[in-house]
Amino acid sequence: MKTNWRIELALLLLIALMFGAALVVWPSAPSEIPVHWNASGQVDRYGGKFEGLLLLPLVALGLYLLMRYLPNIDPGRLNYARFGGAYTAIRAGVLLLMAGIYGMVIAWVLGSPVDMSRAVPLAVGALFVLFGSVLGQVQPNWFVGIRTPWTLSSTESWSRTHRLGGRLFVALGVLFALTGLLNVGSFGFVVIGTAVAVVAVLVVYSYVIWRNDPSRRTTPNGR
Repeated sequence: MKTNWRIELALLLLIALMFGAALVVWPSAPSEIPVHWNASGQVDRYGGKFEGLLLLPLVALGLYLLMRYLPNIDPGRLNYARFGGAYTAIRAGVLLLMAGIYGMVIAWVLGSPVDMSRAVPLAVGALFVLFGSVLGQVQPNWFVGIRTPWTLSSTESWSRTHRLGGRLFVALGVLFALTGLLNVGSFGFVVIGTAVAVVAVLVVYSYVIWRNDPSRRTTPNGR
């Protein structure tokens, strides 16, 4: 997959800004910083400065490196060139979500707390809409997308399952965003329940399509 250094530098700059924010607020930050919120948007766990200010930037850096170099060890790595734009959008979306949540933490440290019960569902919803909008472009590989035994054994199952998955992910994103706009306190339960239902639908659907595909593979070596 060809490297677009403008995009890579932009993503690295985003991560650098997270570390920079930690450096700026560190001297004046309290000893306890919120690191987890409940479904009502109330802080239910605090951590020290390291966890509160550095954990998210470190995780973001780790995820950047993982997603950046994972294709190099994927047996299907040649296919990444066919959905490079979609993969870049997925990577950027994940890092933007983490940066957004980190920004909410920094806002709390600076004395301007954000209503997490609204902001987090909106941010997660936007990420799901982004995922859904590009999911249909993802080509067969071993790490990205909806990977069931049947999508990995049938090009038809992979293609059709990802098209359906894209539509369902967009719908999920809209639902999550609505829970934020309407300030639904049961966001966590909505996320878990609907996500489990969508996964179940996609698993069954991938099997049905595989079962009716005359060119499907039935053994690991493709026979």
